[in-house]
Parts: sequence; C-alpha cells; structure tokens
Amino acid sequence: MTAHADQTAAELARPEAQELLRREPLARLAYTGLDGTPRVIPIGFLWTRGRIVVCTSDTAPKVRALAARPPVALTIDGPGAAQTLQLRGDAGIEIVDGIPEEYLASSFKSMPGEDQRRQFEASVRSTYERMARISIEPRWARFYDFGAGRLPGFLTKLVSG
Repeated sequence: MTAHADQTAAELARPEAQELLRREPLARLAYTGLDGTPRVIPIGFLWTRGRIVVCTSDTAPKVRALAARPPVALTIDGPGAAQTLQLRGDAGIEIVDGIPEEYLASSFKSMPGEDQRRQFEASVRSTYERMARISIEPRWARFYDFGAGRLPGFLTKLVSG
C-alpha cells in the first residue's frame, strides 16, 4: 500500500468518518456531464465493502456521463455541517436486473417504519425493471471536523500563522 493509500484508509477508518458513512442518508456526488460541464447532485448512498454504492435508473443521464468520464467526488456532511467527509474515486457501473439491495438499504436509512419500507419497496419493484449500480472505491479521502479544529491544511496554516 502506498503512503497515499494509507492516508486514505486512515481517514476512512476514523470513527467519526465511519459514523457519517453509516448514518447519513445523502451524499453530494460531483461528476462531469456529457456536455463537459460539472454537475453536483444529492443522492442516496450505501457504504459497503470499502466502497460507496449509489443506484439509479439505467436510463438516467448520469449513467452515460459516468461511463464516459468516471472520475467523481463526493461530500457527506454531518448534522450542522461541522463535520464533512470528502472522497474522490472512479465510478464503475453495472446494469442489474431488478432492484439492487444497496438501493433499498440506502433508501431505508431515512425510513424508520417497517410499513413505510414495505410500501416503498413495492413501489420501486413495480417501477424499475433494471437499475444501474454505481460503485466508487475511494482513492482519496479527508475527514474534517471544523468544530474540533480538524481543518483543511491551508486553513490550519492560516489559523496558526
């Protein structure tokens, strides 16, 4: 493992980062559209097997855009945005028949009731024949906690200088 990979793994292993990955229902996904301009979208996600997984319709414009230009960035903000986890990596796309379990699991993060989950799942299963499973392995990650003084390097230099 390189020093860069070690630092990414250490950032992702921080308990606060793990909590954001486990608890937060939305990430902001940045990618480049087919027209060459940037996009940032809120999207549900699941952290599993060392990857961020997002799912969408196989006909969504972002699927074509990510197939052409796989580099992405994500931000996951904690409550009040004092904590944030930023990641970069490349998106891999797999078109799957039916509904990926990751889609349901990520959606269920914000649904506390079992009845609500069952209704949602029935609705989704009747809507989608196929979905795109987009998997992102972090190649770079940083966890910031502005309230605790864990700042980006340039801010740390500014504050201490």
